[in-house]
Amino acid sequence: MRELVRDKGRLEDIVEYSSNVLKIIDGIDFEEFSSNILVYFATMKNVEIVGEAAYMLTKEFKASHPEIPWKQVEGMRHVLVHGYSQVLPRILWATAKENIPEIKAQVEKYLNEIDWEHYCGE
Repeated sequence: MRELVRDKGRLEDIVEYSSNVLKIIDGIDFEEFSSNILVYFATMKNVEIVGEAAYMLTKEFKASHPEIPWKQVEGMRHVLVHGYSQVLPRILWATAKENIPEIKAQVEKYLNEIDWEHYCGE
């Protein structure tokens, strides 16, 4: 049961770090993203944390909420952590621009729609 309580915190982390990604890339184009080392690595780190939070969700939560491709989110985290030199800027850019907004919106929906008192046994 304790792990189920932690799911809410992990989802809140996903929203927080997804929001960071969107703030970091707001108003810039791919050229600035790929040439500005601070922007690039800040984006990379925040996407990594989103993936780590997804990885730490319980199997039960992920299985009952398949709208997000959890394995792909976790997979991006693994690539960033263990092989970041292999991450092409275009892939990270596409993740930040296309996937992160979708993930954030879906997780916000979970946070608003789930009866957390019932779910967590509070």
